[in-house]
Amino acid sequence: MFKSFLIKYAEIGVKGKNRFLFEDALVDNARRALDKVDGDFKVTKEYGRIYATAENDYDFDEVVDALKHVFGIVGICPMVQIEDNGFEDLANQVIKYIDENYEDKNFTFKVMARRARKNYPMKSMEINAEMGGRILEAFPETKVDVHNPDVILTIEIRNHINIYSKIIPGPGGMPVGTAGKAMLLLSGGIDSPVAGWMTAKRGVVVDAVYFHAPPYTSERAKQKVVDLAKIVSEYSGPMKLYVVNFTDIQMYIYDKCPHDELTIIMRRYMMRIAEYFAKEEGAQALITGESIGQVASQTMQSLAATNEVCTLPVFRPVIAFDKQEIVDVSLKIGSYETSILPYEDCCTTFVAKHPVTKPNINVIKNSETHLAEEIDRMFKEAIDTVEVIEINN
Repeated sequence: MFKSFLIKYAEIGVKGKNRFLFEDALVDNARRALDKVDGDFKVTKEYGRIYATAENDYDFDEVVDALKHVFGIVGICPMVQIEDNGFEDLANQVIKYIDENYEDKNFTFKVMARRARKNYPMKSMEINAEMGGRILEAFPETKVDVHNPDVILTIEIRNHINIYSKIIPGPGGMPVGTAGKAMLLLSGGIDSPVAGWMTAKRGVVVDAVYFHAPPYTSERAKQKVVDLAKIVSEYSGPMKLYVVNFTDIQMYIYDKCPHDELTIIMRRYMMRIAEYFAKEEGAQALITGESIGQVASQTMQSLAATNEVCTLPVFRPVIAFDKQEIVDVSLKIGSYETSILPYEDCCTTFVAKHPVTKPNINVIKNSETHLAEEIDRMFKEAIDTVEVIEINN
C-alpha cells in the first residue's frame, strides 16, 4: 500500500509572491478533508510540492475520495518516497514499484526524471536512459515509447526521491477561503447547488439561504435543501444555512400585487433578505442559479429588475449554460438525484399562469407601494425568526 500521495496543483503555481498563501490554504483544506477518514495523515509543503503521508493503515479509496473533494487539487499521485541511497537502490525500488503496481507488464512506457536537487551525480537524461534499460531488462515484454506511452514513470530527485506513474484527477479550481465569501440563494432545484459549487471552486466560502413556505412546502422539501447544502459543503467546507419562513410575505404579495408580477416581486424580496444575511456574515456577493431565458423570471429584463434591489454584486455562474450543461455538472457533483426529488419549494408554489417576461422596473416599484402597510414588519419578522442550520460534514 502507498504511504504517500503527491498533491498536484496548477493555477496556484502562477501566483507570484502570494503563492504561499494559496499553498497554505490548500494544505489546510487537505488536512481537514483527511481528518474525516480513518487513519492519521500528515500534510506537508516542501519547495513547490504538497505531500500527504499516512502514519498508519488507511482505506485507499476513502483517502482518494476525500482529496477529490478539495478544490485546488488537479492531481492525486500515489507514490513511493525513498531516501537517496544511490542509483542501484533507486533502480531496485523502481523495479519493485512496477512489479507491484502492474500485473500485466505488456505496456509501453517512458521514464521522466526531474532533478530538482542538482548535486545528484546523474543528469535527468542519463537517469531516463539508464532506468529505461533496467526496466526493459527486468520486464522484457515492456517497450519504450517516448511519444505516446501507456505509462509515464516519473522520478523526482528532491530531498527525498519520489516515484509515481498514476495521476488521479482532482476537482481543480482554487482553495476555498482564498477569494472571500458569498451567500447562495439555495432552492431545491438543479441549478442553485451547481452555482454554489462553481463559485466555491474559485476559492469562495459559501453560506446559503433557503426560503421555506409552510404549509405550502413540506418538511421533506426543507430536508431536501439541507441535503443539497450537505452535498455542496463536501466541496466548499462548513456552511451556514439560513432557513427563512417566507409564507406571510408570499401571501401578502399574492393578495396585494398583480399576479403577473408575483414572481418578480417575490424574487426581489428574497434578494433583499438574502443580502441582509450576506452582510451580517461579511459576504461580498450573492449567488443564484439563474440562466438567461430558462424561465420568465430569468429574462434579461427580469434579471435587471431583480438586481435593482441589491447593493452587493450578484454572481450567476450558470448564466450562459443550457439545462443539459447544468444537469451534467449536477451529475458530476452528486446533487442531481436529490434535486429531482418531487418536493416543491416556495418558488414553484406561487407561480403565475402568465408571468410578465419584460417587467418595467418603475411599474414593479409602483406595485410594491401596495405592500407599504405591512411589509417592513413582515421583513423584520422573517429575519428575526430565521432558523440557522450548521452544515458541517
